[in-house]
Amino acid sequence: MAKFLIADDHPLFREALGGALTPLFQDLQLVESDSLESTINALQSNPDIELILLDLQMPGCDDFFGLLSVAEEFPNIPIAVVSATESIKVIARVMGFGAKAFITKSTPSAEIAEAVNAVLRGETWLSEEVRDKLKDHEDEEVIIANKMASLTTKQFQVLKLLQAGLLNKQIAHDLSITEATVKAHISAIFRKLSVNTRTQAVLMAEKIQLEE
Repeated sequence: MAKFLIADDHPLFREALGGALTPLFQDLQLVESDSLESTINALQSNPDIELILLDLQMPGCDDFFGLLSVAEEFPNIPIAVVSATESIKVIARVMGFGAKAFITKSTPSAEIAEAVNAVLRGETWLSEEVRDKLKDHEDEEVIIANKMASLTTKQFQVLKLLQAGLLNKQIAHDLSITEATVKAHISAIFRKLSVNTRTQAVLMAEKIQLEE
């Protein structure tokens, strides 16, 4: 029996995706969530989940934070991103952040099953069309995504607050940590992103924004 988590804030899409998958996998059990918080809770309550089908734009998932958070906290559960976007920039970043597949919401059911089976076998999956486009895509996108993926979720939160223009004291208050901890996170961010200033870090953060 297989057990998947469908994480999407649109109930009609969760129902449609579940309906498409159920006939294709014997004794399939589906768990649903509609935000980053409920996704984390569902994964904690169901340690036998084999695959996460994750939307990028649920509540709490700003600018890939959801993908990074889930990948960090549950590194042994493969993630297949299911999204309405077909932006090659977004897809490059998603794969750089550790997703095992990118499935557009317009993908036919049989192809979704192909993607899911590939991920369950430990492979990565992209449609042939997307693979061809990625070959011509700038390597910078993947390099930046790989650097961002090395940040912890707390470091990513600090980076987003730096991008919002907050001072160390304000960041410490917002995240309920000390200023010394903020400084340590910023030093780690600089090192992982290969930058030397807050401005450089913010400019790199702007390059991975989800909005197109």
